[in-house]
Amino acid sequence: MSLLPQSRPSHELPPGQPRRSRLAETFGSWRAALRIARREATRARGRTALVLAMIVLPVLALSFIAVSADMAQLDPAEKMDQRLGDADAELRVVSTGQLAQNADGSGWDAPDDRIPETVTVDDVLRLLPEGSRALPVHRGVPMPVRDGTRIRDDVPATEVDLTDPLAAGLVRVHEGRVPATADEVALNRAARRTLGVDVGGVLSAGDGTGSRTVVGVVELPESLEPMAFLRPAGAPSGSLHHDTVFLVDLPGPVTEDLFRHLNRNGVVVGARVSAPSSPVEAVRPLGNSLGAEAIGTGMLIGGLGLLEVVLLVGPAFAVGVRRRRRELALVAVAGGDAAQLRRVVLADGVLLGCLGAAVGVALGVLSAFAARPLVEEFVFQHRFAGYRVWPAALGVIALVAVLAGVLAALAPAWTAARQDVVAGLAGRRGAPTHRRLWLAVGVLLAATGLVIAGIGAAMVRSSVILAGLVLGELGLVFATPTLVGLLARLGRFLPLAPRIAVRDASRNRSSTAPAISAVMAAVAGSVALGAFLASDDIRSDGRYRPLLPDRTVLVTADDPAADGPLGRAAVTAAAQNHLGAATVAPLIEAGCRPVFDACLVSAVPPPDQVCPWRPYDAMSEAEQRRARADQRCQRPSEDHLDGYFQVAVDDGAALPMLTGATPAEVADATAVLRAGGAVVTDPRYLADGRLHLRVEPDDDRVVDAATATVPGYATGSDLRPPWLLLSPAAADRLGLAVRQVGWAVAADEPPGQRQRDRFVDALESLGPVGAQFEVGKGFGSTEPLLLLLAGVSALVTVGAAGIATGLAAAEGRADLSTLASVGAGPGVRRLLSLCQAGVIAGLGSLLGIVAGLGSAAIILTFTNRRLTEGWPVESPYPLVVPWITLGVLVVVPLVAMAGAALLTRSRLPVERRLD
Repeated sequence: MSLLPQSRPSHELPPGQPRRSRLAETFGSWRAALRIARREATRARGRTALVLAMIVLPVLALSFIAVSADMAQLDPAEKMDQRLGDADAELRVVSTGQLAQNADGSGWDAPDDRIPETVTVDDVLRLLPEGSRALPVHRGVPMPVRDGTRIRDDVPATEVDLTDPLAAGLVRVHEGRVPATADEVALNRAARRTLGVDVGGVLSAGDGTGSRTVVGVVELPESLEPMAFLRPAGAPSGSLHHDTVFLVDLPGPVTEDLFRHLNRNGVVVGARVSAPSSPVEAVRPLGNSLGAEAIGTGMLIGGLGLLEVVLLVGPAFAVGVRRRRRELALVAVAGGDAAQLRRVVLADGVLLGCLGAAVGVALGVLSAFAARPLVEEFVFQHRFAGYRVWPAALGVIALVAVLAGVLAALAPAWTAARQDVVAGLAGRRGAPTHRRLWLAVGVLLAATGLVIAGIGAAMVRSSVILAGLVLGELGLVFATPTLVGLLARLGRFLPLAPRIAVRDASRNRSSTAPAISAVMAAVAGSVALGAFLASDDIRSDGRYRPLLPDRTVLVTADDPAADGPLGRAAVTAAAQNHLGAATVAPLIEAGCRPVFDACLVSAVPPPDQVCPWRPYDAMSEAEQRRARADQRCQRPSEDHLDGYFQVAVDDGAALPMLTGATPAEVADATAVLRAGGAVVTDPRYLADGRLHLRVEPDDDRVVDAATATVPGYATGSDLRPPWLLLSPAAADRLGLAVRQVGWAVAADEPPGQRQRDRFVDALESLGPVGAQFEVGKGFGSTEPLLLLLAGVSALVTVGAAGIATGLAAAEGRADLSTLASVGAGPGVRRLLSLCQAGVIAGLGSLLGIVAGLGSAAIILTFTNRRLTEGWPVESPYPLVVPWITLGVLVVVPLVAMAGAALLTRSRLPVERRLD
């Protein structure tokens, strides 16, 4: 029998009326669902507070960042107000000829790049209308000061007469006053912290010639980096060796004619009115504008954060649905269809998402306003212009918060719509149904993500790599419920408490799987990034070439031509007292005649060692292929033969300290030097036991170049630039002049920072000298960042385990009552909580570690393959396990388990149940 469509009765409403009726029905359904959600939120206050906290915290952080970033962006007028203060214009002399500038004077084009040596106030006033005033401001003036036993020059000074009325509004005085004499100084807050000196303190000059008294705490709003303020000590003239500008007060407005007049005389003008249009505007840099790659990466990182919030919030909604089984069944009995049941659960997400968005945005704005002084000083390092918000960004953040709430409630909503009504009315838990389709989808997404990540690594596109990782993590999220089910099959072999824990995890997969996935996502991200950072750290260590052996110290005079050689006795005494050094040898330098520093002394490599191409030159793909096939071009770029050497003249006394050669090498090299030869630390320059030396002039006053071929020897030292040690006879053959510039010292062990400071302090009696140490690669280790990544993952792991364990404890009160009724001891509840936290934290961490290491291995493999296809040859990234991160992540599940056991009450509840 077939069902035929019925004809519409004659009394049916017009065609447009049912559509309006359906809209009204939908609106009414949502209104009822939101009222139910509001009632449920007030009834389950603990769960509501938990969900709100997890939504509010990221919204607060994002709102704080958005508002702070918006306040930090100054418009041209606000920037000019900070630059000028009460002045009418800022003038900068950059050329002796005509130039073109952009609107605010931040960029210019001067065909005549000759800069005058000095410019006085009178020179500036001659270019301005009658009645003008000018105030010179010298920025970036070096101000070396003594800090205990060290001399530091990391606080530059701005030299300006702040008592001049023209400087009013240029700075802000927070404490004390501005300098009034040449022996006074004012510091900003950053400089006060850096130098550890307060108002009334004294700063000693680094050269010991005098001191200055700190009289105030003053800041320049446009720059809050460490800075001092000095009063000019001499005549009102400015040396253009520093950043010198002139603030001017004009009798009238800044006109276009004045702009053009000053530009014709090589002066750049910054004023509150824009300069006349010029071609410089077209090439003005874009500043901090973001490209598509940065925007795509930011969106993907935001998507990862959204996924993490959804996974953390999802278990709370899943437990809420299970606690409301009877209520939802009553809605179904009253005529509610599947769509209406879904709306009831989704309304929880909408309501809590909206509430979390409102609270988070409000708290973020208020915290940004309250923390503005700290953000100005420690983050952006300049003062903001006013209090304002970024409505568009805040709106997007609020929508994302609502979206997070809806997505977190989406899976529980679909579950609620498919529940057994009869079982719900009876308060019984329906048999969980899990489709294998989700496992297939998860495996497909994970495989697709890994392929995309590999393609992104080959393309060197961070956004593509991140997109692949996001897809891979989504695939693992879809596959997690099946993995939880497989784990439950092992429960039959476990004791009571672990068996109940894995059984509950399997039965309540809607709440357990998101928590495990949240842990897995955080751990996988930190492990993958940690593996890459650890690999890059080892690769950087392998590429680093030291300048000196680690136990060698070079002591040199600042001006050896004027000061002469340093006293050996004083250097030896300081080296013995502070470095434990017993060996000191003269350091002799070679130069040209008549201008000592006007030439370059080098060794010429044999032709079979010279690569025809230079690193980083523009090369076609065909040339790169030929370079990769050329045996002379197989070394990394840092080992390219560039002909630059550290040159010294030696008879063998300083050779061990300069080259770090072994005793056997020292004996052979010394014999070569005494035979009139030369020693080099790069064997590629040696041909048949001889070195071809060359002197190349780089000054017009040196006319002739010189060459010589001498006996040679190469040590095995891996120093960059390499050392070239000439014997006195070889220096004579090249026509070089020699002079002693200092001493080479051999310490008994690599000196630490304290030893270096004490040694330098002991050398001060010798006058202006410098000490050169080998301090390593000079850039920081990745260990702090690895620990930070592990800490973030640990926080997510403990949080997810705590949330899921607490929800499971609230959900499993009936099981606990059953245990109590059959005589279970008080410690069973603690042990059960411990096992539940262990299932979530342990399984999530294990999956995350495997996924993170797998992702890192794939990305590094594709990256290394790309490196082998280019030229110059680059060192590959080694596959490294980030043991620091893994060590923390292995301990974290144990901490989560111990915390769950300690924070759980051991008393088992005994409840009366009527079935």
